[in-house]
Amino acid sequence: MDFSWTPEQAELRAAAAEMAAAELNEGLAEREKAGTFSLEGWRRCAELGIQGLCVPEEHGGAGADALTTVGVLERLGYGCKDNGLVFSINAHMWTLQVPLVAFGSEEQKRRWLPGLCSGALIGGNAMSEPASGSDAYSLQTTAVRRDDRYVLNGSKVFVTNAPVADLLLVFANVDPERRPSGVSAFLVERDAPGLTVTRQVEKMGLKTSPMGELFLDDCEVSAEARLGKEGAGQTLFTHSMTWERSSILAGGVGAMERLLETCVAYAKGREQFGQAIGKFQLVASKLVDMKARLETSRALLYKTAWLRDQGRSIFLEAALAKLEISEAWVRSAQDAVAIHGGYGYMCEYEVERELRDAMGSRLYSGTSEIQRTIIAALMGL
Repeated sequence: MDFSWTPEQAELRAAAAEMAAAELNEGLAEREKAGTFSLEGWRRCAELGIQGLCVPEEHGGAGADALTTVGVLERLGYGCKDNGLVFSINAHMWTLQVPLVAFGSEEQKRRWLPGLCSGALIGGNAMSEPASGSDAYSLQTTAVRRDDRYVLNGSKVFVTNAPVADLLLVFANVDPERRPSGVSAFLVERDAPGLTVTRQVEKMGLKTSPMGELFLDDCEVSAEARLGKEGAGQTLFTHSMTWERSSILAGGVGAMERLLETCVAYAKGREQFGQAIGKFQLVASKLVDMKARLETSRALLYKTAWLRDQGRSIFLEAALAKLEISEAWVRSAQDAVAIHGGYGYMCEYEVERELRDAMGSRLYSGTSEIQRTIIAALMGL
């Protein structure tokens, strides 16, 4: 298993980190307070090819393999302190582009993928509902076929990118009695009749990543807007989730490295009792733990992507990567606050924001508890 980068991969990774550090961080404190999404940053990432990494070249993407993709996203997370922007890009890639590539018709791919890769279009995914979160397939939204159209009724919550999205992948049940086997997916445009997107929802962290709710009141879409076969929503969602769990925290690994470097520099420069605080064993131990978590997380991230590129099933590995990286990111952010002491609690040092942003990683794409359940079942327990 060789994780050394080719010159082309190394160049792309370096370009992502350099661009992010130079162009994506200015004004972040103000954007975070206002909960403002950086459309300029989104477009700049698209110019570099970030949003098109996982899409074949014939549809406007880069056609990159999984290892290259997570490697570039890792460096994006390292250079970009705007974790919300990175999160929105990931939601766009894994919950809309990946299903389109895998299950879309040629007409759907030609119509949507070029714009989704170029940054001209923003995408999202609507699965969760007020009464169905971890129990995703108990959704109540329905889709009724009427001649050459479907009529959707229901509501969705926790929809990342909803306030700014041009295209949403909405899951609904065409036959509630069939439960998961009746779930289907539909490509719904923002101006579809009967679709209402609510105000942006305020969150604890990732404030620059817009989130909203959807209401579908006799929302009509053409039969051609269905993604995949009728009743294939479970297969589609599982495919998307496996990609998402294996890759969505690549930026988090980069953020952990950036956070570690920040803490090491602080521990060397901050003096108490006549010496740098990094000389105190308890502080040094926290930094060592942060380093160990970073390397373990990176190894899981790379191994899972490598296995996918080998054509192997990664259902177990994706859950392991999601669980370990999310937990490691939170613990390292907590250590970063502790190392900075009172300053870590102050907004101006930007460490407390990292902790708030990291906390969400235990929840989205399946909670840590759900990942443990999946892993235990695959262990035969």
